[in-house]
Amino acid sequence: MEKTIPIKNQMNGIFVHVTDLKRSAQWYSDLVGLSIDLDQVKSPVFNLPVTGTTSLTLDDHTFDPNFKHQVTPNPLFNLFAPNIDAAYQYVRDKDIPVVREIEWVGKTA
Repeated sequence: MEKTIPIKNQMNGIFVHVTDLKRSAQWYSDLVGLSIDLDQVKSPVFNLPVTGTTSLTLDDHTFDPNFKHQVTPNPLFNLFAPNIDAAYQYVRDKDIPVVREIEWVGKTA
């Protein structure tokens, strides 16, 4: 008899902790080409309507007075880009600071 596991081997959502929910919702929406109604963005969380099964939730912790926002220097997730060079140029054209150049895994120069 096979054991039933109550937790699925599937990523369901990514939480991004933010300090300004509306500004963050606008920034991420603009980055991925979505139009959103900022009047629909309400604390404490906003689920960015992304394609696929994994959600992207922006969380400003309005209801958690003890939460201390700390920016991490490490990547927390990635977004799919079929053409990394075009995506890189798109980000540069939006004047988004690039903090690290593209890393090519398994590719020699």
